[in-house]
Amino acid sequence: MNFLSKKASGIAPYTAGEQPQDRKYIKLNTNENPYPPSPRVAEVLRALETEGLRRYPRPDAGKLRAAIALEEGVEPENVFCGNGSDEVLALSFPAFFDADGAGACFADLTYSFYEVFAAFFGIPVNIVPLRADFTFDLSAMQAADCQGYYIANPNAPTGVGIERDLLDDFVSSVPDRLVILDEAYMDFFGESCVPLTKKYSNVIVVKTFSKSYALAGIRCGYAVGNAALIDGLFRMKDCFNSYPVDAVAEAVCAAAIADREYYRGMTARVVSERERLRGELLGMGFTVPESRSNFLFAGRTKLSGREIYARLKAAGILVRYWEKPVLCDFVRITVGTPEENDVLLSQLYTILS
Repeated sequence: MNFLSKKASGIAPYTAGEQPQDRKYIKLNTNENPYPPSPRVAEVLRALETEGLRRYPRPDAGKLRAAIALEEGVEPENVFCGNGSDEVLALSFPAFFDADGAGACFADLTYSFYEVFAAFFGIPVNIVPLRADFTFDLSAMQAADCQGYYIANPNAPTGVGIERDLLDDFVSSVPDRLVILDEAYMDFFGESCVPLTKKYSNVIVVKTFSKSYALAGIRCGYAVGNAALIDGLFRMKDCFNSYPVDAVAEAVCAAAIADREYYRGMTARVVSERERLRGELLGMGFTVPESRSNFLFAGRTKLSGREIYARLKAAGILVRYWEKPVLCDFVRITVGTPEENDVLLSQLYTILS
C-alpha cells in the first residue's frame, strides 16, 4: 500500500549536484569555494566549549544577527538567519505569497529551487523568459501579474548580473509588490542591493555563507529587510523549527563575516581566475555569457553539453549539466584553483580536438 500523500507522490524535488564516491574528482559542479574559510573559523572551532552544546541555541541567532548587521550596515532587527539561504527562501514563500493570490514571478532559466518551493507550498507562478543573451527582461517581469518576484543576482546557472541602479529603478516601479533578491554569489559581483532595503519597504535581500565565505558545510544563510518583512520570516520559522541555526554555525559564521580583509582577498583571486578561464573558453569557441559569479556557463560548441559533461567526468572532472531545453546545450563550470582550472582546460582541449 502506498502511504505517500498526493503532494509527496506528485512533486518533482530539487536535484542537487552529484557527489559520486567512486573515485577522487576535481569537483567543479556545485559552486563551492576553492579556498578554505578564514583562519578565524578554525580558531573558533578549536576554542568551542562542548559543554555548551547540551543547551539549545538562541532561537533568534542573536549574536550572528548582530555580526551580520554590523557588516551589512543595518540593525539586528533587519536580519533573519536560517539553515542555509535555501531555508530562508523556502520560508519566504508562505510568508509573503498566498495560494489563492497572483503568485510569484521569476525567470525561466534561474535557480530551480524557486519552482520547487512554489509547488511545495502551492503558490501559483508566472515564469518570464530570459532574453536571448540570458539577461533578465525586467520590463516583462514588471508587466507580469504577481504578488512579487524572485530574482537571483547574479543569476544561476548563467552567472549574469544586474547592476544595482537597474534594480533600484525596478523596485521603485513595483511599490505594491515584493522583490526578493537572491544574492548567493553577490560577493563576486560587488553590487549588493542591501542599501535598497533602507530605501524601500518592498525589497528583501537573501545571502549565504556557502559561497564567498567557503562554509557550504555549515548550512547558514540570512535575509536583510525592513523589520516587518523580517518578522514575517520569523513567524514562519517558529511554525516550523525554532532552532534552525545551531550553536556551532552561529559561532563560525559570526567569526567569518568579521574577517572582511581575508574574504576580499579570496574573492579577488576567484574573480581573477574566472576571467582567465572565460578567456580560454571563448578562445576554444565556447559561448560564455559574462559572469559575475564564481562559475561560468559555457556551451554551444561542436559537442553537446551532455557529451562534454560525460567526457569530463570520465577524466575525473565534475561539471553541472541539465536536460532542460536551452540548458542542455551548456555546462556550468565552477571556478577552481589555478591548478584545477589548468587540468580542466587541458582536458577540454583534448575533448574538442
